[in-house]
Amino acid sequence: MSRPLPVAGPAEVRAAAIRDLGADRGAVAGVVLVNGLASAAGLMGPWLLGRVIDTIQAGSGDVLGAVDRLAFGAVLFTVAQTVLAWWALKIGYRFGERTAARVRERLLKRALALPPRVADRLPFGDLIARGSTDASLVAATLRFAVPEVLVAVVHALFLIVAVLVLNPLLGLCGLVCSIGVAAAVRWYLRRARPAYAAVAASGAELADVIAGTAKGARTVELLGLEHRRTQATEAALTHARSARLWALWLRTVLFSWSDVSLALPVAGVLLVGGALYTNGLVSLGIVVTATVYFRQLVGPLDTLMLWIEQLQGAGASYARVEGAAGIPGEEPPPPPNAQDAGPADGDRIEVSDAHYSYTGARDVLHGIDLVVRPGERLAVVGTSGAGKSTLARLLAGLDRPHTGSVTIGGTPVADLPPDHLREHVVLITQEHHVFHGTVRDNLRIARPNATDEEMHAALDAVGAAWLAGLPRGLDTEVGHDTHLDGAGAQQLSLARVVLADPHTVILDEATAQLDPGTARRTERSLAAVLRGRTVIAIAHRLQTAHDADRIAVMEAGELVELGTHDELVSAGRVYGRLWRSWHSGSENRRRPGNRDQVSR
Repeated sequence: MSRPLPVAGPAEVRAAAIRDLGADRGAVAGVVLVNGLASAAGLMGPWLLGRVIDTIQAGSGDVLGAVDRLAFGAVLFTVAQTVLAWWALKIGYRFGERTAARVRERLLKRALALPPRVADRLPFGDLIARGSTDASLVAATLRFAVPEVLVAVVHALFLIVAVLVLNPLLGLCGLVCSIGVAAAVRWYLRRARPAYAAVAASGAELADVIAGTAKGARTVELLGLEHRRTQATEAALTHARSARLWALWLRTVLFSWSDVSLALPVAGVLLVGGALYTNGLVSLGIVVTATVYFRQLVGPLDTLMLWIEQLQGAGASYARVEGAAGIPGEEPPPPPNAQDAGPADGDRIEVSDAHYSYTGARDVLHGIDLVVRPGERLAVVGTSGAGKSTLARLLAGLDRPHTGSVTIGGTPVADLPPDHLREHVVLITQEHHVFHGTVRDNLRIARPNATDEEMHAALDAVGAAWLAGLPRGLDTEVGHDTHLDGAGAQQLSLARVVLADPHTVILDEATAQLDPGTARRTERSLAAVLRGRTVIAIAHRLQTAHDADRIAVMEAGELVELGTHDELVSAGRVYGRLWRSWHSGSENRRRPGNRDQVSR
């Protein structure tokens, strides 16, 4: 059963942001330092302009020469400001790229580190949204917002300090007139965090509904659930639309309010400065300089207002990305000592009184007792829902029994570290995956140092005759030069098992996607290659069970029979009935008249 994924709190987000900034503190310091120099250079232009006005107004000495020198100085400082600002943004953008990469890699590592038994119960639509939409938004924010916000903050602080030093009265007047901006930001921030959290959550809900519908499309069609799934999708769309409209309304109010508020400091300084100049308390140059400073302040404040809005969405996404660290898992087993890192009692697999439940409310396996002898081929059969695949997951260490034990060589299978576990047991299901890349790359996932001869032998072992028809052999790009059908993809997965060379292989209907003839050839090849190793086959074709050394029969989560094919057929119980039913059906299908009927 899936559970909602956790979302990091404000304190956790701040701690993560501090760690990300601290990981590249040199770049952050560089942005602040270089932008401080740029802001200082930018202050000189308005100050020199005020000096020009005062010089012209005084009208004494070489006015024209003084004005030329002041104007030339203003040009030099403007050029210096432009170059330094460009340099600061360059440092900031590079910092953003590196930090965005760290955030993505951290999320990927956390997702890959989840135990399969935990990952299987997560809402994968939400996890996909966190790894795509949320991570992209966080990356874009780190790439652009951090440098631009730092530049804007430093520039704004320099301008405010400069106008206060120039004339404290005019500076205080401008700051008082800026209260409207502060009020707009405060009003917005009080409402924005829950609004953007709702936007992110509704987007994840929509992704989960769509992904779930796509994954279960065949089931939806077979059961006639199209209308119900359409309603669920429309409900998720309506929820997402409402959340986005609420956030949009907040932005509309913020920008309208701030546009008016940003003009007030300039107007206030002009009015108060004009009155002070009329009374001879300040020079005209000081009034003009203070006005230009506050007019320049509009730029960084406007940038901050724009990013404040976008930072709310990014903050919600950052909280969701960092929330992956809080996905509840299981208590990790104690690290093994060097001398007992693996099974200490051979390759014997033993299941003792194992009970298991997916939800904790009802057991799906009841008191399973089973011993798998090294080197034997065991087939597990039963009707759909009997618990065969669940037992396979326990044997492979993907799930842990709630009571009882599943051990290999006396060591609990689920306690083995992944690298040690896969040296002993490998589970192959009918859900296979082929990665974009060469056939060689796909095979070397199982054994990175495998030679071409070993890879050819592994593919031959599983009957992958299609290799001979590929344009570039093992160097053929899967998904580009060629596309493997379901049978070819499954054979590629089985070839990985041959290369991995574990002592126990669990096949959970691994040949279900192959046609009967190919499946039989593949199973015979695997039997030949894996001779002397343990093979546990979850079989849905009873012919596969017929070839096994022993057969375990599952019914309603219980192990009801265990023995050879002949013993179980003679007993005439569950397996005997299944065999007679399957055998008579096979005979009917082989009759000429029925073959024509089936073909039609």
